[in-house]
Amino acid sequence: MDNVRVRFAPSPTGYLHIGGLRTAVYNYLYAKQKGGKFLLRIEDTDRTRFVEGAIENLIRSLNWAGLEIDEGVMMKDGKVTEEGDCGPYIQSKRLDIYKKYVDQLLESGHAYYCFCTKERLDNLREGQKIKGQVPRYDGLCRSISLDEAKERIANGEEYVVRLKLPHDEDITFEDEARGKITINTNEMDDQVLMKSDGFPTYHMAVVVDDHLMGITHIIRGEEWLPSTPKHVYLYQALGWDVPTYIHLPGVLNKDHKKLSKRQGDVSVEDFKGHGYLPEGLVNYLALVGWSPEDNQEIFSMDELIEAFDTKRIARTGGVFDVKKLDWINSHYMKELSADELLDMAMPYIEKVGLFTKADVEKDPEHYRVLMETIQDGLDRLEQVPEACGFLYDDYEVTEEDALEQINSESAPAVIDALEEIVSDMDAISPEQAGKLMKQVQKKSGVKGKNLYMPARAAMTGNVHGPELSNIIYLLGKDEILKRLEKAKSYRK
Repeated sequence: MDNVRVRFAPSPTGYLHIGGLRTAVYNYLYAKQKGGKFLLRIEDTDRTRFVEGAIENLIRSLNWAGLEIDEGVMMKDGKVTEEGDCGPYIQSKRLDIYKKYVDQLLESGHAYYCFCTKERLDNLREGQKIKGQVPRYDGLCRSISLDEAKERIANGEEYVVRLKLPHDEDITFEDEARGKITINTNEMDDQVLMKSDGFPTYHMAVVVDDHLMGITHIIRGEEWLPSTPKHVYLYQALGWDVPTYIHLPGVLNKDHKKLSKRQGDVSVEDFKGHGYLPEGLVNYLALVGWSPEDNQEIFSMDELIEAFDTKRIARTGGVFDVKKLDWINSHYMKELSADELLDMAMPYIEKVGLFTKADVEKDPEHYRVLMETIQDGLDRLEQVPEACGFLYDDYEVTEEDALEQINSESAPAVIDALEEIVSDMDAISPEQAGKLMKQVQKKSGVKGKNLYMPARAAMTGNVHGPELSNIIYLLGKDEILKRLEKAKSYRK
């Protein structure tokens, strides 16, 4: 396991997909566990799908998730840079390198020039589909000699370069998560290696890059499993050692279909926007397709690194369960200090206009108590404004249980005692708020549920909620008196 090197190699086609982040997490965990390197490479040979700014977003998403890039494409001072001895790490900068190895395959007879037009290929596939056959290239150009091909190219004919697979030959490779896999070449296609625009296909570029960058373990999605025998054959044709493969199960929606933006949020940016913490999202994603030996579900990054075992990667897709994500994220929400929670939640708070940073600076204790009051009920940051609603929303009593409490036998005595005691106070400090209900009990002669339920209903319009002493402090004298007066109007 010396010098383990893994890579995450996304295409810059938009925001980072949640399944892509899961792949990056597994690569990162494996590298760190083995004392190896985690590389970021950008696979941008399909120029039609390139999205401006996508590379920057990919790097920001990885950094936000706590995945430190050891080598490859990085951000320094707000700009994309490349660091390491195996660059360039952006494929579109490596075209001369790919051409060199394509030429080598052509000369050795492991590849050939193909001059078939798009029209012919479309007709071929259509005919194969009608006959119920798997669409694949029929090998028409395999017999063209290299000299004849070069002459046709010199005459201006358009071409691609294809891999020349041997007929009826088993290709076997070991997958660390799935065991030995064997596929016969008769089930495969003579894959295009170099397109007519001079850019390599994924299949050519990935093999060349992984070899030249010293990648020892390829950890990637199972969608690449059918292509792996072709990649193994390419390694062998070029005289290179084949790396270890680890194919990951897909990330599925609740219908057990591939997670797609048609069903809702799928990008890291989406989940970040909803206020999930990186620790919560990474912890949850690690469990979608992998399971530890025991039933532990909450893991720090260091614990994940120690526990991660490729032998325990599932062979079937993992269902993305938002409720489970919420549960795990709520654990990390509870671990925040009140100040950290307030700082992280401020963008959501200011967006809806609850209060401003200037308000916090005037009375930090008030807002610290507010965060402590709501914290236990939060799954994610975007819920903070709604959780603060008891303090900022217009006071109305619509809940049936609350109306029942306001109309209970003990309510008049409780409300009157509350009103009298609060009226005599100048202001309500946290200490006074903690003692207030004892005073109400003494004055009203009511205790237990008959005391607390009507008091809560009258002050908040609900029978359940955060610590009552905190609510009393946060509401303050004037607001409590105003609410108690309105609560009386709900009595029948």
